[in-house]
Amino acid sequence: MANGWLEHVNLTVSDPDRSSMLLQDLCGWHERWRGPSQMGGRTIHVGSERDYIALYTHDRTAGPYVKGVPLNHVGLVVDDLGAAETSVIAAGLVPFNHMDYDPGRRFYFFDWDGIEFEVVSYP
Repeated sequence: MANGWLEHVNLTVSDPDRSSMLLQDLCGWHERWRGPSQMGGRTIHVGSERDYIALYTHDRTAGPYVKGVPLNHVGLVVDDLGAAETSVIAAGLVPFNHMDYDPGRRFYFFDWDGIEFEVVSYP
């Protein structure tokens, strides 16, 4: 059986620059690439050397994309949950559903486009 790993997730957002800054602050990531999309619009890749989130924007009146269905949430692992929550609040977003159960502690938030993120920290 082949071994795989998740290289990237592509999310349609209203402001890729704003979303990129949040993810850089929240996860300690960096911008890997930015430029025009082959489908029109533009994209920013933000993440680590191995994996990233592509933040895509386009004319919302065009294209076959339906946001949010069936995506439930995007999970992010951080080493300091308190610092991550501070970043979310500083961005004007509201953390909710704080939970502490094996194997880790977590909270959730919705970004400006209604995308739900789960932020988790493992011992």
